[in-house]
Amino acid sequence: MTLPDHHLTQGERRIRAFHPHWKRLVGPFLALILIALAAGAGLYFIPGDWEYSTYARLAVGVVALILLTVWSFVPYLQWKNTGYVLTTHRFTISTGVLNKSTDEIPMTKVNTVSSDQSFFERILGCGTLTVESAGEKGQMLLKDIPEIQDVRAELFRLVEDASDGDISQHD
Repeated sequence: MTLPDHHLTQGERRIRAFHPHWKRLVGPFLALILIALAAGAGLYFIPGDWEYSTYARLAVGVVALILLTVWSFVPYLQWKNTGYVLTTHRFTISTGVLNKSTDEIPMTKVNTVSSDQSFFERILGCGTLTVESAGEKGQMLLKDIPEIQDVRAELFRLVEDASDGDISQHD
């Protein structure tokens, strides 16, 4: 996904690679439906015998395209280009569509791993993961992590293994 195999160090294994939870796409999807319906209604109600009907239809199409780009396509690209990779040695967070930003937290530097879930997030199985490290960033708050309890447990196990010096083959 966001960390190619040739970037893994010797003995490092990918444990889990994932995007933020799909709930981030609900708003953009609803925007897509509403914009398409509004554009369709706009095109339908423009009278065909009006002398400026071609320009009006073109304007409706351009406005719809701009709104779709801003409210649906860009959020989708942001979701698609946000990735988390958990390996036996590090936790990598990559974000960005045009400009790429990557944060890597070595397992040996992680001090605390905690999670927070609202009632709605518990139903969906996602939540906010807080990773506190001894690095310069300190505390990282990662929202909309899918399968939050599994990710937290795996991260905690890997931190324990790293602190014990045991980077063995767990599956």
